[in-house]
Amino acid sequence: MLVVVLPGNVDDPATPSGGNVYDRQVSAGLAAAGWPVHEIAVPGGWPRPDEAARAALGDTLAGLPDATVVLIDGLVACGVPEVLAAHTDRLRLAVLVHLPLADETGLAPADAAALNAAERAVLTDAAAVIATSDSTARQLTRRHGLASDRVRVAVPGVAPAPLTAGDPPGGRLLCVASVTPRKGHDVLVDALAGVADLSWTCVCVGALDATAHVAHVRSRIARHGLADRVRLVGPRAGDALGDAYAGADLLVLPSHAETYGMVVTEALARGVPVLASRVGGVPQALGLADDGTVPGMLVPPGDPSVIGAALRNWLGDADRRTRLRAAAAQRRSTLPSWADTTAVVSAVLVELHRRQEGRTDGDD
Repeated sequence: MLVVVLPGNVDDPATPSGGNVYDRQVSAGLAAAGWPVHEIAVPGGWPRPDEAARAALGDTLAGLPDATVVLIDGLVACGVPEVLAAHTDRLRLAVLVHLPLADETGLAPADAAALNAAERAVLTDAAAVIATSDSTARQLTRRHGLASDRVRVAVPGVAPAPLTAGDPPGGRLLCVASVTPRKGHDVLVDALAGVADLSWTCVCVGALDATAHVAHVRSRIARHGLADRVRLVGPRAGDALGDAYAGADLLVLPSHAETYGMVVTEALARGVPVLASRVGGVPQALGLADDGTVPGMLVPPGDPSVIGAALRNWLGDADRRTRLRAAAAQRRSTLPSWADTTAVVSAVLVELHRRQEGRTDGDD
């Protein structure tokens, strides 16, 4: 039996996230590959849950037989080392890290330090660690003193999608990200104000649960007089999200931190170029075309003037748009699939299963 422990909101359409999509795709892929998957979704305010959620997770792990292979989302695992400590010796725990906990934007220094220490304790004791980008793997090994061969990388896959027919002027901008401080919508709005003399619209698709920050972003939109050009439309999934990509000329992702940036590959799968912050695994997700052309633009995070300049270059240069669209279309054929992702995760779990069998044989 393989137990997959997921956040309780993994299937909540009101709170979509790249991590939840990844977890769902990998769990389904493992089951399709023949693993006897038993999913357990644990409600709680992870990574800092209340006592009831901690106790529920502890009870869940305590109920598993010795030597069970467990794939657990790092959002659940990495903030509660005291809960996992009782089970790291008897279970085979593989921790899947999407975003290092201390990298969440807006944390107080003391909170970031506490989360970092908790994460270190969990990952040091885990049987295996899986990261979702090369940059995250390097960060985890450096930050927590882990041996590099203990951290495997399973980059997110992407589903094939039809090629999008871009509008020649290129003015249909799309941002797909939850409206939270880490995603930088306020920076984007300030950048858009700097190119208000040009023709464009911007649709922002993503959860609006961080009400204080959403209000902050809306106030910036109003202050710059952009209410008729910048729309926060809330979360989209399935065909509705596909329609948003199909109606876009350029994906804009102004994040302060990203482990990979799954929306980057989702856009590229449709031939939509990308303007994104050069953070985390985003350059890896963006990739290079065979001729060395980058299918998008990378800029430093947090600087509206730099983002604005990149937007002005995109909107004002038809040849540039043509080149970037061609590079994005070429990148489609090199994007990893979810089967590729699942194969890497499966290999890690097979190794843990073999360790389990070896220990059982030895005990017999």
